[in-house]
Amino acid sequence: MIHVLLAEDHGIVRGALVALLSLTGDIKVVAETGNGADVVNQALATAPDVAVIDIEMPGMDGIEATRRLREVMPACHVLILTALAHTHLLKRAVEAGAEGFLLKDAPSERLAESIRRVAQGERVIDASLALAAMTGPTTPLTDRESAVLRLIDTGASTGEIAAALHLSAATVRNYISSVITKAGARNRTDAVRIAIEAGWIESARTRRT
Repeated sequence: MIHVLLAEDHGIVRGALVALLSLTGDIKVVAETGNGADVVNQALATAPDVAVIDIEMPGMDGIEATRRLREVMPACHVLILTALAHTHLLKRAVEAGAEGFLLKDAPSERLAESIRRVAQGERVIDASLALAAMTGPTTPLTDRESAVLRLIDTGASTGEIAAALHLSAATVRNYISSVITKAGARNRTDAVRIAIEAGWIESARTRRT
């Protein structure tokens, strides 16, 4: 029997996944949570073989939850299950220690199959996303979005960014919203951090040296 921890913040989706996995006969959900900050404690209490973790969750995002879980329980395998088909999130998830990355629109039978393979130590990556990661552009940001992020990194306010780029404040806010979404970030500061770590932009410190 494969014991699974399920971390998904949408209660209806979580309930449906628990019901689906209960029909397999060899997979049992031993813990579930809708908050990323609870993942480690739930895992320590139930010792799952596999943690199925969504990326977008309150408390702590799934990638950070993965990183912390792998630090304290390296024997617990992690399968990321997300609706966010972004190659940079795949890269961050793998770097955090996830061994699987599956999109929510995959056929339902793929989930159980992926859990079994991850439990055996195999790496399971959505094929279309893996191909995009190898052949796609190195950054999902437009030139204008990159410029906005670089200015945010210098500490510029929305008004200062608008003046520097000859844009309206409303347009700048739209760009900021866009980059936060593309980065899967919590806020503008987090988006800058992610963009620098992914190599999409250089940090202000690097540009000054």
